[in-house]
Amino acid sequence: MKYQLVLQFAAESLEDYDRLVALEDSLIEELGNAANVDGHDFGSGTFNIFILTDDPTTVFGQANAIVTSQCVPNVLRSAYRKMDGEDYVILWPSTLTEFSVL
Repeated sequence: MKYQLVLQFAAESLEDYDRLVALEDSLIEELGNAANVDGHDFGSGTFNIFILTDDPTTVFGQANAIVTSQCVPNVLRSAYRKMDGEDYVILWPSTLTEFSVL
């Protein structure tokens, strides 16, 4: 896989954590061979789900549909980078100007 796609959610509570782990499980089941869900981290007010893929824009579309179908109330931000890169390309929202994983 050439890219790391990050789905980033605002999250602070244990309820947020449990809901987003359940979402991560759904992503693992539903994305199939197009991507490899590579885990998550939680802290500093965010929950990040890391996805490895060769086609980050298509996989983001699929992942966003899963997020929407589960009515996840947490604010979603997303970007991707080359596996050996440091600079993120922002996918969502389109008005976002900076993205980082802390």
